[in-house]
Amino acid sequence: MSPSDHLAAELEDVWFSYEGHEPALRGISLGLPAGACTALIGHNGSGKTTLAKHLNGLLRPSRGRVLLEGQDIGRVPVGRLSRTVGYVFQNPDHQLFASTVWEEVAFGLRNQGLASTEIGQRVGEALAAFALESLAGAAPAVLGYSLRKRVALASVCAMRPRLLVLDEPSVGLDWRSTRQLMGLVEGLRQQGTTVVLITHDVRLATRYAQHMAVLEEGRLLQAGPIREVLRRFDALRAVFPSPPPLPALAAALAPDGALGVPLSAEEFYAAYVQLEGREA
Repeated sequence: MSPSDHLAAELEDVWFSYEGHEPALRGISLGLPAGACTALIGHNGSGKTTLAKHLNGLLRPSRGRVLLEGQDIGRVPVGRLSRTVGYVFQNPDHQLFASTVWEEVAFGLRNQGLASTEIGQRVGEALAAFALESLAGAAPAVLGYSLRKRVALASVCAMRPRLLVLDEPSVGLDWRSTRQLMGLVEGLRQQGTTVVLITHDVRLATRYAQHMAVLEEGRLLQAGPIREVLRRFDALRAVFPSPPPLPALAAALAPDGALGVPLSAEEFYAAYVQLEGREA
């Protein structure tokens, strides 16, 4: 395995059942490359959130094991795992409770037992990074939904997790707010944070993820670099009848694959111009 293939986390034959229900995860084996964004894609109920909650110990496998940076976390307390794995819930109101934004961001740091000077420094850095400095004294509950999502993300990132899980970050946001939020996340990834993006939005995944894992009914259907997964999109039509538009257009114009699997308009244009130049 090359350094670029280093895994931040790995699930080995993970099974999980909620009490009294059919298995929610069925033999999942999946590696999450360090420093990359991996999108967990699938319909509601496919097992995406259940899988992600195994990364920080909120759920434990019925069978199989979860490795974090090569170590089995089966007996590691959730509180200790929170220092390595940050989890931002789909609904920010499920994790915001403090009277001010400053106190919200500081809460996790206090639980880590950090000195007051270190807490102050980290809170200040997080507020600045997420453009929340002017709202430090505001109550999170009175902020708009997109700002509450940003506060939730800042409070998790202040603890400097090496792996960050985002559960459906685009839900409740327009595309502009989603791009602003994901731009902040992409900045963290470029600094070395491993990101797990739980989403049913293939467009969001193609814009921000480098790897993709597709789940359906608790099973892993496809996993790998995002272009490789999308190249095999015909095998996923039962899950996603409509493929992402740019890869689909590229495949329609060049069935031989000459246009590749473009993930942005810029990539598509560059590939198309190069193809036209060869055929001229």
